[in-house]
Amino acid sequence: MALRNIMTEGEPCLGKHCRPVTSFDERLHTLLDDMAETLRRSDGVGLAAPQVGILRRAVLVLETNVPEGEEDYIIELINPEIIERSGSQTEPEGCLSVPGVYGMVERPDYVKVRAQNRDGETFEVEGTGLTARCFCHELDHLEGILFTEKAEHILSDEELDEYYNSKHGED
Repeated sequence: MALRNIMTEGEPCLGKHCRPVTSFDERLHTLLDDMAETLRRSDGVGLAAPQVGILRRAVLVLETNVPEGEEDYIIELINPEIIERSGSQTEPEGCLSVPGVYGMVERPDYVKVRAQNRDGETFEVEGTGLTARCFCHELDHLEGILFTEKAEHILSDEELDEYYNSKHGED
């Protein structure tokens, strides 16, 4: 596994539509493994192939909605599509490709995704809360869309601090 460079806002690859993955081979497996290592080292919750300069429909999402005592784990989604969504949540959102910027973005509170795994087998996965938000955010990357284009409001550092302090009951 190797760390990949994360592309930042202004890189042309972040604004492009990604092509489907058609070869479920060792090259794809290496990309997914490298992306997983890059995601773990970046302290992010999701990473899409265009964020590492690859215009293919592949994303990783860290599943954080796990029972207490269990480890978070990475969900690999190849050629993903949202097939069901419901509810609504508006929360601060950030992106590894737009470091230091956070904005209020409305997303569904529940999402079901159909995708393929690294071997080309089709499966479905559901997510709520942060996981649903992350599915939507990462799939937007595959269409060349950054969260800043969907943000209702970009937060100042003070507004972000206020938001999190009010959520956690601090003054």
